[in-house]
Amino acid sequence: MEKTPRGTSVGVDDPYEFAGVCDYLTGDGRCRYAFDHYGHDPEFARERAREEYACPVVDPESDSSQPADDAERPTWSDCPHFRSRNRDRECVRCGLEEKRIAHDDERPLLEEHHLSYARNGEELTHEITVYLCRWCHAKVHNSWARITDNAAPDPEAIAALEERRGREFDELGFESAADRYDDGSRSDSA
Repeated sequence: MEKTPRGTSVGVDDPYEFAGVCDYLTGDGRCRYAFDHYGHDPEFARERAREEYACPVVDPESDSSQPADDAERPTWSDCPHFRSRNRDRECVRCGLEEKRIAHDDERPLLEEHHLSYARNGEELTHEITVYLCRWCHAKVHNSWARITDNAAPDPEAIAALEERRGREFDELGFESAADRYDDGSRSDSA
């Protein structure tokens, strides 16, 4: 299983199994990294510019934004600037949904979990992240738990989610300003 620099498990054998489409891939198959971050890797950017910024992995003739299955074609792991961050706001292990309360500094229910780290003290590998709830995140890092385990949300996680939902519903309830700010100075004589 992949490990963090501290030696704890990340819960997967191959992070690329959980990688989605590259964050830098545009809808028409172009590499936005080469265009937007030219100064970070000028050689890569020049090469992409020569090919009209075509993604080096995705087949431009295909309707898919996934790498071609052809063994000759490169894969996401071959691109030096691949990045895939999960955008779904639910735990990939147990399915717990995020519930944030506006203007509240409470700790989020979900945390970003990195699936790839530097190997042998070398440069960081590709950024591949998913969301895990705090409880699954601890289980993955502190035990042999895997992201692919068939897990149900922890009872504490359900309680935290329901407590936040309850506060949200309380805020949605209607209370007139007269009732909310009644300080007893209002007279009922009319």
